Amino acid sequence: MKISVIGTGYVGLVTGACFAEIGHEVMCTDSDASKIKTLEAGGVPIYEPGLDKVIDKARNKGLLRFCANPADAVPAGDAIFICVGTPPLPNGDADLSAIDHVARMVATKATSAKLVIEKSTVPARTGHELKRALSVYTRNGNVPLRVASNPEFLREGTAVQDFLHPDRVVVGVEDETAERQLHDIYRPVLERTFKCPVHEGGCPNGPAPQWLVTTISSAELIKHASNSFLALKVSYANMVADLAEKLGADIGEVTRAMGMDPRIGPSFLNAGLGFGGFCLPKDLQAFVRLAERCGVDFSMLKAAEKINKQRIDRFYDKIREALWVVRDKSIAVLGLAFKPNTDDVRFAPAIDLIQRLISEGARVHAYDPQAMEKARAILPEVDYVESAYAAAKGSEAVVIATEWPEFRALDWERMRALLARPLILDARNLLSPAEMSALGFEYRSFGRPDAVAETQTA
Repeated sequence: MKISVIGTGYVGLVTGACFAEIGHEVMCTDSDASKIKTLEAGGVPIYEPGLDKVIDKARNKGLLRFCANPADAVPAGDAIFICVGTPPLPNGDADLSAIDHVARMVATKATSAKLVIEKSTVPARTGHELKRALSVYTRNGNVPLRVASNPEFLREGTAVQDFLHPDRVVVGVEDETAERQLHDIYRPVLERTFKCPVHEGGCPNGPAPQWLVTTISSAELIKHASNSFLALKVSYANMVADLAEKLGADIGEVTRAMGMDPRIGPSFLNAGLGFGGFCLPKDLQAFVRLAERCGVDFSMLKAAEKINKQRIDRFYDKIREALWVVRDKSIAVLGLAFKPNTDDVRFAPAIDLIQRLISEGARVHAYDPQAMEKARAILPEVDYVESAYAAAKGSEAVVIATEWPEFRALDWERMRALLARPLILDARNLLSPAEMSALGFEYRSFGRPDAVAETQTA
């Protein structure tokens, strides 16, 4: 099938590349000419494990193309996936102006039947407005323009695998023709008839994805409800972590036992610096605003958002307590991305934390395996170094702000020798307090008793 993808951010680029991977002819476009220029030159504007290989393979097969003029993508596809950004407005509402622009473009440029699919995360009833916009702007009323919703459930860092091996595919449609067309698009994923580029030897074992057909409004609501619930779990774990600190309990032991209950599950119960990235914060705000307009009380989600915003304050208090005076102190910050396996620093807690440190006169030496270039554009005053060891040299504290696995595997004896003071402030509960204490560190984290170097207590 011929597919056009409008928008080449995380969702659009992964969607387009993976559709090409399973055999469709795909054209991707974006209003940001620099992104298309990078892609046409063989580069990838984002870091996502495995995505570069999928793009190269699809491009070499002639199944994936990029075009700088979005209007050219409209006639190229039988199905058009809208993957443009929906950033938050100052009042928390989702900014849907990009979707409105795409609707106007599709309506005026389409000369044959199109299935227009919302892939961007949008509030419920956006499909209704999209359908109305297509009708208002169309220049040819004889061209059928159907609308459908197909929310994405991709996780940055595992997005390629999530797309090709989902647990469910949700489609919101108004008629059987749209459902049938979407089913044909996803058939290789549903039936696993493609050669898996992620897992050597074929697709992973386990049940095939669930195919869920709903109304358009339900599909839109499913995405916001899912992300908001995940945010709620994170904030709940952090709330309990604060209580665990007061009582001398270990939040890791508490959440591990909670997660064994299949009704709860272990995911998103990690206490720490809170959630960030572009999805959870904006989706939570947009969901709350939608509920307010409908007269529904979402104070529970407002509390979750408040708890999340307070994590930076809570952790900064730990830094002050440990260092006493922050001004003129050298501090190593490990991790800049909002989560591991991505270079995305949008709404990253690490960025907010560093801004606080700099505002109080600290000298920050930062390292991240992937996100330093993007962080440099936001925080040019930071000293970006080539390794965690370089960051630690001469610093009076190490702050772990992103839970990259390589930080757990560091030679911490070497780190201790490089530091001016053996102090670890672990905002992600990545390390073991007992192990760090045994290595001679003072160690502080969330929801667990502080650990003092054994040599100091002997």
